[in-house]
Amino acid sequence: MFKKLLAFIATMYVAMAFAAVEVNTATSAELDSIKGIGPVKSALIISERKKAPFKDWNDFVTRVKGVGTDSAATFSADGLTVNGTSYKVSAKAETKADAKADKKAEKKINKPVTEKAKDAAVATKDAVKGAAIATKEAVKETAKDAKAAVMPKADAKADSPKAAASAAKK
Repeated sequence: MFKKLLAFIATMYVAMAFAAVEVNTATSAELDSIKGIGPVKSALIISERKKAPFKDWNDFVTRVKGVGTDSAATFSADGLTVNGTSYKVSAKAETKADAKADKKAEKKINKPVTEKAKDAAVATKDAVKGAAIATKEAVKETAKDAKAAVMPKADAKADSPKAAASAAKK
């Protein structure tokens, strides 16, 4: 019996947590319970509501300063309703939002290269080119040193007595 009572209380708590808040009848505290609506925005909503009740979401978005389609969608997802209806994004607005998101992503991907990055690329290219030239010169020097090391031995052979005797025979 105790488990059933706990289950019933939990169910009621969940139902109350997801209960819709009607913008035309909600108190300031109820409006504050919606994520994104604070005391200032709830006071603004109530002052606009006193002039005339909101007819629909378009009317709500138009009359309440600082509320756009994005925030209206967020408020609706958190349980706010206007005349018992939740906010529905039109296909045109959804397409526009998708295009805006695509454009933003494209801009991020194709970000122009800064001058600093260009300078770094040139410096790297010059450093690689300089290293290649230095390596090529070092190889040439090593080849000259090796040739110089071999050449005196050849001359020494020519100066030896055996070499002189064989040259004389010819």
